[in-house]
Amino acid sequence: MLKAKILFVGPCESGKTVLANFLTESSDITEYSPTQGVRILEFENPHVTSNNKGTGCEFELWDCGGDAKFESCWPALMKDAHGVVIVFNADIPSHRKEMEMWYSCFVQQQSLQDTQCMLIAHHKPGSGDDKGSLSLSPPLNKLKLVHSNLEDDPEEIRMEFIKYLKSIINSMSESRDREEMSIMT
Repeated sequence: MLKAKILFVGPCESGKTVLANFLTESSDITEYSPTQGVRILEFENPHVTSNNKGTGCEFELWDCGGDAKFESCWPALMKDAHGVVIVFNADIPSHRKEMEMWYSCFVQQQSLQDTQCMLIAHHKPGSGDDKGSLSLSPPLNKLKLVHSNLEDDPEEIRMEFIKYLKSIINSMSESRDREEMSIMT
């Protein structure tokens, strides 16, 4: 059984924990409380299997605190990560500026492919859902960008996340198959 480690990173108060709870069908949190360090959520998704073989997959979603005071922990969090989801609040201009730093630290420095990264522009309840006006600078403009609004269209983000998980598992499965073939040859 394949086990994938996915990091949720991004600025403070961007909605990482709310999204992580929703996407893993964990408990709801009603009050804001900053994540201290990391929370690890383990889950399975019946819609995601390994290379159509019907083999189940397990996931660890690491909900990482966005405060810079945890930066010294980042190398440990990044170890053996298969994917990174950068969550930001599209309504806060400083979050857009910070995204390049998150991308550089968690994707580029870990030599992850862009396909292993997804951006989520999270819109908090009541903030409106302005999907059209978000322009990103290179290299962020090459990444998959998904808007989430759990109030207006929660299933859209769930379906996009399942697609992302499938791509991570396919990549892991192909890598494992290549490794097995190299051992046999």
